[in-house]
Amino acid sequence: MATYVLVHGGSHGGWCWRPLARLLRAAGHEVHTPTLTGLGERWHLVSPDTDLDTHIVDVVNLLEFEDLSDVILVGHSYGGMVITGVADRALSRIGQLVFLDAAHPRSGESLVDTAPNFLEPARKTSRIVNGAEVVNGASLEFVEQMGVTDPQQVRWMMARLTPHPWKSFEQTLRLANESAIRRIPHTNINASWSLKYRLAESRRRALEGEHTWEIDTGHDIMITEPQTLAAMLLKLVH
Repeated sequence: MATYVLVHGGSHGGWCWRPLARLLRAAGHEVHTPTLTGLGERWHLVSPDTDLDTHIVDVVNLLEFEDLSDVILVGHSYGGMVITGVADRALSRIGQLVFLDAAHPRSGESLVDTAPNFLEPARKTSRIVNGAEVVNGASLEFVEQMGVTDPQQVRWMMARLTPHPWKSFEQTLRLANESAIRRIPHTNINASWSLKYRLAESRRRALEGEHTWEIDTGHDIMITEPQTLAAMLLKLVH
């Protein structure tokens, strides 16, 4: 039995993994889908202090309190920032890293640094909630950008998406064990749609790894193609 920890991206929550988690559990594996502070059902906890470090600690604490080891740690989109920081702080608990159409940060980089073409337009939607600057993710335009077109899936997402704390996007990632993180086996699963829009360095990083797979779909792969994605993730089980 493998242990998967699935970390969502911006404006999402643990809810977004439901179709995929069901398939992985049906195959006999343990699956955790934490919701990061200030998002999803934890939206009410957003504050001026909610940042990338907060989200890294969310997942590190899950690993420690559940005593998880040899984890296949999956990060979608912004979740690539989070899982890289988690690997730095909980190195001994990570077996593999999976970047699901995700950011691939280096130490000293923020998500704004790695994907300015996506983040700069998002900043224009910002507003203040609970004293925190947040950017809008709960919109039909955002869902369409994620590549979700099925009306039922669109309704499901629209009822659950929340604004995202901007501070987590602009905070730089500081790594103490970057060379050790690079030695962890890692897989890239990319959406064809996103590869077309990545900047050159982002695209180069997205095509590295022990496994590099591509799915012809939009950014929210776990919602639009859960069966294809599950089949790929199950290939990683030793």
